[in-house]
Amino acid sequence: MSEMNLSNQRYLSVVMPAYNEEATLREIVGKVLELDFLLELIIVDDCSKDKTPEIAEALAGAHSRVRYVRQAANGGKTEALKTGFSLTQGEVVIVQDADLEYDPSEISDVVMPIATGRADVVYGSRFMVKKAARVLYFYHYLANKGLTFLSNCLTNLNMSDVETCYKAFRGEIIRNMTITSSGFGFEIEVTAKVAKLKCAVYEVPISYYGRTYEEGKKIGFKDGVAALAYILKYNWFTDLKSSYGEIPTKFLADKPKLLALEVNE
Repeated sequence: MSEMNLSNQRYLSVVMPAYNEEATLREIVGKVLELDFLLELIIVDDCSKDKTPEIAEALAGAHSRVRYVRQAANGGKTEALKTGFSLTQGEVVIVQDADLEYDPSEISDVVMPIATGRADVVYGSRFMVKKAARVLYFYHYLANKGLTFLSNCLTNLNMSDVETCYKAFRGEIIRNMTITSSGFGFEIEVTAKVAKLKCAVYEVPISYYGRTYEEGKKIGFKDGVAALAYILKYNWFTDLKSSYGEIPTKFLADKPKLLALEVNE
């Protein structure tokens, strides 16, 4: 994608998985709608049991850039993201959780390296120099650092925060990616598959306003254990060809030798 004129073009698709987020959904959607380069916001309800569906439907009815879809069954965050990605049309796609842990006003910083043609994928890191971060669970910090380290060992990417919500992609990358994990496995899987593409990956610092479990935080110990298995599966036992339904044209042109090697294998 060539450099964009950020002042007058709507190019961004935001995918927002939501499960029982009635307390925060209106506020977070309002913040996303303040982005002048927003093309669309796709809310994917993972069969919420509270008033999330009613609120989301009302928001979609009131704002032309908001689209609401409800999953047929509760399948977890990764399944909700897959549904959302398949519906996007923007040249850049980013994930935004439906709580208030991440501030949409910082999305412009995250997508800027892609929009200006320098990056293909950008992660918003909570561990680089940042504006503000709520002090919460030390064990979560250790788990995140451990998973990031192990992921880095196998991807050879020097990431600081693979578990971050803010992940932005050129649209053709994420729409063509074959995603097979479940629960919160997306974070590990997508990192491994982006690494296989050998594309330009950036990190930018972001703020983080984390929630406690009492306030609605959902990720737990079992998700961390599953992430260890996913690190091995998607780095050691998954190749480039099976990682994408179609290799994005930009990267296909750059990697004929790599693809030929995989075919021969």
